[in-house]
Amino acid sequence: MAQLALYSAATAATVWAIVLLLPWQPWRNREVLEADGAAPPDYDLSDVTVVIPARNEASVIAATLSALEKQGAGLQVILVDDDSDDATVAIARELGLSGLRIISAQLLPSGWTGKLWAQQQGTEQVKTDLTLLLDADIELAPGMLKSLKCKLEGEKLHFVSLMAVLRLSSFWEKLLMPAFIHFFKMLYPFALANRPDHPMAAAAGGCILLKTEIIRHIGGMAAIRDAVIDDCTLAKKVKSAGYRIWVGLTHGVLSQRPYNSLADIWEMVSRTAYTQLHYSLWLLFACTAMLLLMYWLPLVSLFHFQGLAQLFSGFSVLVMLAVYLPTLRFYALHPCWSLVMPLIAGLYLLMTWTSAIRCWQGERTRWKGRVYENA
Repeated sequence: MAQLALYSAATAATVWAIVLLLPWQPWRNREVLEADGAAPPDYDLSDVTVVIPARNEASVIAATLSALEKQGAGLQVILVDDDSDDATVAIARELGLSGLRIISAQLLPSGWTGKLWAQQQGTEQVKTDLTLLLDADIELAPGMLKSLKCKLEGEKLHFVSLMAVLRLSSFWEKLLMPAFIHFFKMLYPFALANRPDHPMAAAAGGCILLKTEIIRHIGGMAAIRDAVIDDCTLAKKVKSAGYRIWVGLTHGVLSQRPYNSLADIWEMVSRTAYTQLHYSLWLLFACTAMLLLMYWLPLVSLFHFQGLAQLFSGFSVLVMLAVYLPTLRFYALHPCWSLVMPLIAGLYLLMTWTSAIRCWQGERTRWKGRVYENA
């Protein structure tokens, strides 16, 4: 038993040492783009069209559209109403924003997700050189669109995406949402995704600025029409076509969507968790074993074993906490939240199993009242 504990603790410590020393350091926040607070209110955005798919977004659409009006002059906005049965369209019209067009999405065809079908219809109407794919709940800080445009043009990129600041008001949001971004960056290291010579691709679907010609070149959203993780799928499609992509963090892209309860976050994560594992039972078991090895075994060993096993476990716990601190610091949260990382990892593991069980029962994903079954 003592030997098994020692080997297990040593294995966990080795894995954490590898994470700490990876050349691309996915736990750091080096890929950051902030809003240009000095951007003039008449900054020329006549070459940009924003496409917003909206399904029952009455609570957030006013703030989203009002923030766009403050980005600059000449901006075109296409709001695609995806069969909303609330006041989304009425609120949008009441704002009276210049450059706003509202179109109604046609009946959802088989084989499409609702968001991508709405984006397809919106992007077909774009006439400008640049397209901003924006979720209906995303509020841009003043000058953010200028920063995106300058980043894309100044560095000769074709596709720029920013991870939104998720709402951090409730206890559950503070506990789990920063970790959502932390784990995302561990799975999709931004430093690798931003390298033209590396196959890794990643994006945050809430805010993507890209050259409109790229959408046409890859065959429109039809090329990824049934994707559950549509942002990373789109990024991979674009990058594999030879275009340069970039993904990063920011404080200037704000998600208004609330996740006040554990159940809300559970639903959000379980929509895509098993998809991340390519619907593979073996990857699910491997993920389960890895999370238990990295987050729970060191904690148990630290208090129940002695000698070298305890030393290895202490090292693992220290690294576990240390690699999470940059994320907490970026979102101005107290470092003590890192102390509950084993609990956070355990909850995300259970959410992943929920996603897998739903898939085995025939449900691929669900969102906004729609359930997408396995083919």
